[in-house]
Amino acid sequence: MHLFYQPDLQNGLLELSEEETRHAVRVLRLGVGERVEVTDGKGVRAIAEISEISKRSCAFRIVEQVKEEKPVLPKVAIAPTKSIDRFEWFLEKAVEIGVSEISPILCTNSERRNLKLDRSEKVLLAAMKQSQRNWLPSIQPLTSFADFVSGVEHPMLIAHCRDGKKVSLSEDLNTESWILIGPEGDFTQEEIELVLSKSATEIDLGKSRLRTETAGIFALSVMNFLKG
Repeated sequence: MHLFYQPDLQNGLLELSEEETRHAVRVLRLGVGERVEVTDGKGVRAIAEISEISKRSCAFRIVEQVKEEKPVLPKVAIAPTKSIDRFEWFLEKAVEIGVSEISPILCTNSERRNLKLDRSEKVLLAAMKQSQRNWLPSIQPLTSFADFVSGVEHPMLIAHCRDGKKVSLSEDLNTESWILIGPEGDFTQEEIELVLSKSATEIDLGKSRLRTETAGIFALSVMNFLKG
């Protein structure tokens, strides 16, 4: 069945947004009486039957509903790439693999210094629906590296290309940690020292030098594999 998004599902709002309605009616050509699946992006997933269709909304009634506990997934703080297509590719694949939160960071060597948050949110939503997940990852506004580090609460794992006392990704690492991925020009030594002063762990992503988005996907894939 087709999966749709209704963030106020738990509050009893049983109709799709204008955008979701347009996709259901004009693209998929669904009609009254047909069944779809609806999620609120916060764990609730329902089988619903379309009961009424108008130009701007599509009403439905709940046939069956379940609640999925929030999965324990890693978080990623990453410098957006100069190419927005490459960054949005990362967002899409990160959702498919499994991520709970994404924080775009502005570093000294960052090539992209602005980001349209609403556009990134749409990419995450589309990826959640496509991958049939029930939890929508959150994404924060673009934040300076120093501000991110000062406000973070969970443990941090930093990947960089400079020398350091690095450890391989393993089951011993906290799966709820923030994985820090820098820009193409890497983190500066000052940025690395700043995050190490907050008890971060330096991680090794292998012998190859990876692009920013590849490093993020690799780290997420390994961490999700390790937690089973």
